[in-house]
Amino acid sequence: QVRLGESGGGLVQAGGSLRLSCVASGSISRINAMNWYRQAPGKQRDLVAGITRGGVTNYADSVKGRFAISRDNAKNTVYLQMNSLKPEDTAVYHCNAEIYAGAGLGYFWGQGTQVTVSS
Repeated sequence: QVRLGESGGGLVQAGGSLRLSCVASGSISRINAMNWYRQAPGKQRDLVAGITRGGVTNYADSVKGRFAISRDNAKNTVYLQMNSLKPEDTAVYHCNAEIYAGAGLGYFWGQGTQVTVSS
């Protein structure tokens, strides 16, 4: 069984920084793309940033220049460094990954970590 677990969320003032982490665990053979999504109350879940196994990244326009995604393949971990945070960044942040595990290829989600940015 594969699990994704996020950490690092919290309450921060506008202009501050947070670093999110997401660790994949279980019977994992290989992890391809790893992504961060976010969902604010009453809104759909949107892609924030993604990174391929080889390190190619992509970002939503709203976070370009402020957020940075990275990963450690040896630790099955993806990170999201969030700088210059704005109140509109407030949301539950979820990690997502494409993983080859015992049952084959699957797409897995973490339960999320709350990020709240006060003005």
